[in-house]
Amino acid sequence: MTDFQDSDTPSANPKDGEYLNKLRDYYADWKSIPSYAKLCEVFGITSKSWVKAILDRLCAAGFLERTPDAVWVPTRQFFARPLAESTVQAGMPVSVTETQGDYFVIDEMLIDTPSKTTLITVKGESMIDAGIHDGDVAVVEKRMTANIGDIVVAIVDNEFTLKTLDKERGQFILRPANPAFPVIRPQGTLEIFGVLVGLIRKYRR
Repeated sequence: MTDFQDSDTPSANPKDGEYLNKLRDYYADWKSIPSYAKLCEVFGITSKSWVKAILDRLCAAGFLERTPDAVWVPTRQFFARPLAESTVQAGMPVSVTETQGDYFVIDEMLIDTPSKTTLITVKGESMIDAGIHDGDVAVVEKRMTANIGDIVVAIVDNEFTLKTLDKERGQFILRPANPAFPVIRPQGTLEIFGVLVGLIRKYRR
């Protein structure tokens, strides 16, 4: 993926990376590309022709495109986020490299099949030892089958639950990841709704 700020395109402007970030922040709040007049305010400039020139350059760089009725819309690349070349250690600190790594779209990291994927808010602490906390958003790929050891969303006696699928004496059971909660041994039906493929947690100050 092109690093837009380092673009060698003759028409590129050194401030276009800054304009792109401002546009991304606006879009995150309002889910739209605003009018040229509003963009003058967003970009901190006074000329609508400058706004058009900026959008044209962002379009040429692959961040925007125009619909057949001339409406500006973001492309996939607009939503790409930088991925640092260095990993982060959860133990002792290590030196940091300043170089920037690749880019990726968060959806592409978490979701393989959009049509089969749903997001479910976790309630309770029965899976806390698996790192799944109350209020997390589970990324679940809808499937009717799962493997032993998969964390699944299951329907047990007409109720949804998130647990690890296991087997005991030939029978499927659902194990919590918190010793304060009991193992679920279905007395009636056990249906797999989907398998956990990702987890979203937002940290706030």
